[in-house]
Amino acid sequence: MISRRVASENPDRLYTVTGGRSHADESAMDMVTLIVSECDPTPGMQSEHVKILQMCRQPMAVVEVSSELKLPISVVRILLCDLLDTGRVTARHPPKAPAKAQLPDPHILEQVLVGLQNL
Repeated sequence: MISRRVASENPDRLYTVTGGRSHADESAMDMVTLIVSECDPTPGMQSEHVKILQMCRQPMAVVEVSSELKLPISVVRILLCDLLDTGRVTARHPPKAPAKAQLPDPHILEQVLVGLQNL
């Protein structure tokens, strides 16, 4: 059986893919941010950018993009920030959960409980 080499095994390739950059803007997206293509690839684009634009025609989470490209999440974030900065993709952040749900008044709950016990 032939083993497939994962891109992360070749640091020279990762250096080339990111143009030597090692960090992306962490606040721009997290692992569950949905990425959506806003245009088609153009001739001369980096192959990873082309793949991302093709994959993200439907919303796709950053972690899914990383998995499909078989690249570390840190590298994918750099590539996505490139596309985000040029308007080729948009990032949709998942809605935030409410800080604390409003619970019913305990007095009302007691009355409901008493009512149920009386049935």
